[in-house]
Amino acid sequence: MRASTADGYAERDVAATMLADVCRPDTRVTVGADKNYDTRGFVSACRKMKVTPHVARNTRRTGGSAIDGRTTRPLSQRRRKCIEQCFGWVKTIGPIRQVMVRSLAKVDQLLTLTMAAYNLIRLRSLVALRPQLP
Repeated sequence: MRASTADGYAERDVAATMLADVCRPDTRVTVGADKNYDTRGFVSACRKMKVTPHVARNTRRTGGSAIDGRTTRPLSQRRRKCIEQCFGWVKTIGPIRQVMVRSLAKVDQLLTLTMAAYNLIRLRSLVALRPQLP
């Protein structure tokens, strides 16, 4: 996860860059996103990288949605819920709702630290669910 400027375009550019870092030609990757990412450029960039975009459809935009019937099933809603849970935690428990630092680099550090704390909390609950070996 990386912090970026909130100008309406940078989020999609950073997301495409992070997806390029993660995806490999032999495996299929899935990404979940909100309506802001329902643009022809982002969806086509995902498809070129063999990434399945589970993006909320933005039907009110001029030209309609860039998402076709392949990724509009209920599976998309379940995938996006997992993403929204971490952002909800980061904003309510973590210090991301109202950031107290200046500069993009410092906000990026704060976001990384907060997401690491969230991962530790998730790890605690995942370890509790794991069956104990004899």
